[in-house]
Amino acid sequence: MVANRTSRFAYDWWIIQKRFVYLVIAIFLLCCTAAGAALYVWKYGNPFRHIAEVKNSAGARFISFEGDVRVIRAATRENISATADTELYPGDTVQTQASGRARIGLADGSTLLVKPNSTIIVRDNAKGDDGKRTNVHVHVQSGQLSVRTEQQADGTTNVVETPKTKNTMGEKTNASFGVNAEGTEEIRVATGVIETSNQAGDKTSIRGGEYVSVNNSGRISAAQKLLDVPQPAQPHDLEKVFIGSNGAADVALKWQRPQSGTPAYYRVEVATSPFFVADGKVIERDQLVATEFGATDLRPGVYFWRVRATAASGQASDWSDPLKFMVVTRGTGSQVALSDLRAELLGGNIYLIRGKAEPGITIRVSGRETIAAPDGAFQIQVTAGATTRELAVEAQDPRGNSSQYKVSLSGRGGRGRT
Repeated sequence: MVANRTSRFAYDWWIIQKRFVYLVIAIFLLCCTAAGAALYVWKYGNPFRHIAEVKNSAGARFISFEGDVRVIRAATRENISATADTELYPGDTVQTQASGRARIGLADGSTLLVKPNSTIIVRDNAKGDDGKRTNVHVHVQSGQLSVRTEQQADGTTNVVETPKTKNTMGEKTNASFGVNAEGTEEIRVATGVIETSNQAGDKTSIRGGEYVSVNNSGRISAAQKLLDVPQPAQPHDLEKVFIGSNGAADVALKWQRPQSGTPAYYRVEVATSPFFVADGKVIERDQLVATEFGATDLRPGVYFWRVRATAASGQASDWSDPLKFMVVTRGTGSQVALSDLRAELLGGNIYLIRGKAEPGITIRVSGRETIAAPDGAFQIQVTAGATTRELAVEAQDPRGNSSQYKVSLSGRGGRGRT
C-alpha cells in the first residue's frame, strides 16, 4: 500500500493588476528623487535662490549715459562698458571717467546722477514681495553723486553712504553728495530732508536749502544756508558767435547771481570738452566779483562754458550745467555733405545715430552734439519721443555753413538735405 505524502509548503497565489505595479514603481522613483533633492539642498543650498534674488532685486538700470562709463560686476570682477541694456545688481560698481556721466533709475523710483570722475557701489536695490516697499542702498566711494527721491511707500528705505557718513533720504528729496580726494565731504540738500550720522554716532537732520561739510576726522559741521548755482545767461546754448577781422572772436560771458546764499566770488571755465577735462580747458578764471567775464581771442570751434560761486565761509556751489557756443566764420553757402546716415535702436526709445562726414564737421541731433572723427565717422546717442518717426540732423562745417537732414527711426537711413 502506497502512503500518501503531504507537502509541508503551502502557496497562496495573489492576482495583482499591472497598473498597481506601475504605481509602486512611480512612488519609489518619486521618493528617490525627493531624497536626492533634499540631499543636494542640504549639501549645496537652494539652487534657485539667485533666481529669487534677481526677481526681488529688479535690477537698477541706466536711464542715460554719455562718455566713458564702466561697470565692475561684484561676482566676477568683470569690467564692462555700460550699455542701454546693462542692469546693476547688489555689489556692482559704477565708474565714470573724466568724460563720463550716468543717470540711473532704482527700484523705489529714485534717480542717481553720477558725475564725471566718480565711483559708486549699488549695495542693495530690493523690492518687497508686496511690490511697494523697497530697500535701496548706495555707497559713494569718490566723486559727486546727486540723488532725487519720489514719494515713498511705508517701510521704504533709501540710504546713501559715504566713507564718513550714512544718510537716510526722505521722500521727494533732492540732494548731492561730494567725496573729495583730500578726504573731506560735502552734503547739499536742495529740497526735502535727510537724516545723517557719522561713525562717532553723531546725528543731524539736513533740510532743504542747507549745506554741511564733513572734515577728515568725520565731524559734521553746523548747517549753513545753501549757496545755489549761478545761472548762465549769455551766450545762450548753441549760440553762434562770428569771428572778427582778426580771425578770432571776443565773447562776453554773463550769469545771474544765485537765488539763495551770498557769493563772495565766482569761477568761470571755458573748454573744448563738455566734461572740462584738463587738456580741453582754454580759460580758467577765479576770484571774479562781477557777474560777467570777457573771453577773448577765441578761434573758430565749439566751446563749452560753466560757472560756480563760492561763499565767504568757503562753501562752493555746484557747477552750472555747461552751455555750448560756436565761434564760426560767416558761411559761403556751401552744402555740408553727410553719407550713410542711419539710426540704430539700442533699446526703449534710445537710438544711436551714425554716419559719415568730412573730418571736423559738427553734427547736432535733438540737442546733442558730436564732431566727425579723423576718418569721417560719427555717432551720437539720443532719446526720441514714443511717437517720433524721424529726427532732424544738422551738419555744420568750421566755415559756418550748415545743412539739414532727416533720419528715419525705422532704420531705413537718411533722406536728402532740406
